[in-house]
Amino acid sequence: MKGLILAGGKGTRLYPSTNVISKQLLPIFDKPMIYYPIATLMLGGIRDIVIISTPTDIPNYQKLLGDGKQWGLSFEYCVQEKPEGIAQAFIITEALIKNEKVCLILGDNLFYGKLDFFRNAIKNLASATIFAYEVENPQSYGVVVLDKDKKPIDIIEKPKVFVSKWAIPGLYLFDERVSEFAKRLQPSSRGELEITDLQKMYLAFGELQVEIIGRGIAWLDTGTPSNLIDAALFIRAIEQRQGRKIACLEEIALNLGYITKSDFIRFVEQMPDSDYKRYCIKVYEEHSE
Repeated sequence: MKGLILAGGKGTRLYPSTNVISKQLLPIFDKPMIYYPIATLMLGGIRDIVIISTPTDIPNYQKLLGDGKQWGLSFEYCVQEKPEGIAQAFIITEALIKNEKVCLILGDNLFYGKLDFFRNAIKNLASATIFAYEVENPQSYGVVVLDKDKKPIDIIEKPKVFVSKWAIPGLYLFDERVSEFAKRLQPSSRGELEITDLQKMYLAFGELQVEIIGRGIAWLDTGTPSNLIDAALFIRAIEQRQGRKIACLEEIALNLGYITKSDFIRFVEQMPDSDYKRYCIKVYEEHSE
């Protein structure tokens, strides 16, 4: 399965912080925001990843992430000239997707907790899967309407009246037809190719599955200043209580066997002196006991 991380857009809700830097390069506590969706893909077993961003920001991502080999991953980079909707990601990466199934995660979405729901959805993917997360303010999100059997019957973008408590996070699974389907979409009134319209296409074919994200999983959208600081405080509280870092890509790669211990320590030794480096050294020592 190919992983796509959409890290483009203008980040207008975070202006002026995003005036000279991509939103997904801003820190969430002690790591760049993009580390968190990368970690989610890694924990789902996805190692072949495409980073999608603006012409200005792609060099910054390349400088930060390289080719991904230090984490046992493979990164490719794709330019989104203009932000024309989430579904556009499948059109501009069509040549890279080829005949693979695809997981798209938005670069400002953070998931924390046991990700069995994600791994199971990947394993059981037939055509398309979205996730449903119970929220208090569904009017702020795209929502999925479920019947009594928890089957999807409709998808509505930011409903003005209550129709469902189930928001759709920025994590989507599609089969190899997704690029072709995306090319059939017409721009919305916002001038964008809407991800909800793509989901509705699969729904109309009776091929859209919904996976409920249960309690115990945190989903954070970090697109506003308040949400950004909430996420940072969330990560800080857990890391300081447990003494374990969240989304430490080196640790995840080592634990999953994507890299060897010698690969791990060689990369760590190149890091500047920092709390992050000291944590990685602690991880190495634990694996050496």
